[in-house]
Amino acid sequence: MAAGVVAGLLAGLLGVGGGIVMVPAMVLVFEIIGISKEVFQHVAVASSLAVIISTGTVSAWAHHKKGAVMVDVLKLWSPFIIVAALIGGLMSSVFSGDALRLVFASVAMFGALNLVLPVQKKIMARLGGSKTVNRISAFVVGYVSALMGIGGGTLSVPTLAAFGNSVHKAVGTSSALGVILAIPATIGFIIAGLDVGGRPSLSLGYVNIPAVLILGIVAAGFAPIGAMIAHRLNQHYLKLGFGLFLLLVAFRMIWQVFY
Repeated sequence: MAAGVVAGLLAGLLGVGGGIVMVPAMVLVFEIIGISKEVFQHVAVASSLAVIISTGTVSAWAHHKKGAVMVDVLKLWSPFIIVAALIGGLMSSVFSGDALRLVFASVAMFGALNLVLPVQKKIMARLGGSKTVNRISAFVVGYVSALMGIGGGTLSVPTLAAFGNSVHKAVGTSSALGVILAIPATIGFIIAGLDVGGRPSLSLGYVNIPAVLILGIVAAGFAPIGAMIAHRLNQHYLKLGFGLFLLLVAFRMIWQVFY
């Protein structure tokens, strides 16, 4: 429930689906209750994606009412995000739990670096007008985010901002993209995990229903509050704090792999 509160607030504040909080929280819980190390990362990722369907919808609607969702970007990115996220979900069983943890840690560290130092903006500032670059970006965001169990905001917000869009519009649009990403990715994880043993009780494929209900209800309730705060808050300090959080999460994931 505590993770749901934080995830919902971050979903609204930063345009992330909240998975960057929910996945580590669920990993910790599943580890404590004795779920197999080879399975609990998959279950955490899949359950996080299912929750993002609700948190992202609520957050996106709140941002849309403030005119912060770019419809043209949604139309351009959506087909490629859908295909990539479905592929990522279906391929999830190919990756070991440690491989998924390393993917999560790598992208979290990139996200932290990108928030503190505008690396991506310097590289991509001149490429935002290219539809081809946008489509490639959408595919990469969709595939990697599906394997991480996030709504893509950790990648899509800095990417859209690097293309010259305002932070608020990048956040709002990312919320909507997170829903478009989470639906096919969740379906892929359900199919991939149907015949896998060692999953916690009451799981549909890799999606754990109790975790989804607890996190989803709480997070969806707090997402509009995060969106309201986002339009009033100094984004600079928010980015610094979130960057530090991402680094802590990344180091914990690496620790689980090697120790």
